Order: sequence, then structure tokens, then C-alpha cells
Amino acid sequence: MNALLVELKTRARILRNTTRKQGLAGGEVDLSLRHCLNQVARDTGFVHWEHARRVLGGLAVAGEDMGSFWHAPACNALLNGWFAGGPSAVAAHRGTPGTFLLPYKRQFVVVQDHFIRELALDPADPAWVEVQGDLVGSYGNAAWLALAMCRIKAPRATFAATQVRTPQGRGDTGLPE
Repeated sequence: MNALLVELKTRARILRNTTRKQGLAGGEVDLSLRHCLNQVARDTGFVHWEHARRVLGGLAVAGEDMGSFWHAPACNALLNGWFAGGPSAVAAHRGTPGTFLLPYKRQFVVVQDHFIRELALDPADPAWVEVQGDLVGSYGNAAWLALAMCRIKAPRATFAATQVRTPQGRGDTGLPE
């Protein structure tokens, strides 16, 4: 298990402990760790815990859904090159200096540095040079893991709408942003 998965497991335990202490909905709420793992996975752009575990654990294979981990809501307003196929995305990335190639679910996006900043990442980070701006081809290597850790530590607002749903339907656990 790598540091990315350890971070998500830690967040799940914090979520579970926080909801226990708060006694949400005016009564006893005892979220299972499994529920909390699924929630923190959704909060970071994955369908559920197993999806996050496969992708962040370096176990995903070509063509698999990579989630929306490398996307932020503010990026929706930016113009970028979207591709359904990897070879055309790689060609566009290599043909345009200063771009970055990122996975998005089963697609690929070629972006400029402003997109990277919206992810709360630094486009000048040396890890980008090491991966040659390509998070698809460098998937799972040490520099990819370093960038993924920076992404996990980004503010929650840079991920898709994240609100916890307890079994009673109440949201907002009060976890720090």
C-alpha cells in the first residue's frame, strides 16, 4: 500500500471518528469504515474505494476508468483538447510544447499550465519534467506518485462537489477543508 492510499484511509478514519463525536442527526450515528472509505474515494474523484485503490495503487490497466482525480470543477470553463483515444492524445501532447497530458475517466485531456494551477498544483514542479508532462505514460512511477500526493493534499474545493451523505441523509461532517 502506498502513501496515497494511506492518506485516504486516514481521512476515512477521521471522517468516521468525527461523525461519531458529532452524533449527527441528533442521535447515534456509527458510520462504518467501509462507508467512510467509499466517501473519501468519491470526494477525490473515484466511484468507490475499490476504484480509488486500483487507480492510486498503480493497478489500473490501459483503457480502465481513471476517475476524475485529475480534474477540478473550475477546469470546466477552460478550453482544452479532449481525446477518446490515447494515441491521438499523445500525438497532440507531443506536438504542442508546454502542454500536459492527463487522464479523465476513460478519456484524455491535453491542457496548459492554467489547468494545472486549477488543480492546486504547480506546473513548475520538477516532477512534471520527470514525467515529461504526461500523467498517462508515466502512470504509477515515483514522479507520478509525488504529483498525485500533491493533488490529494489540494483543497477539497478543487475536487468535484464533495458532501458526505450519512445513512440518515444528512451531509457536511464538519471536516476541515
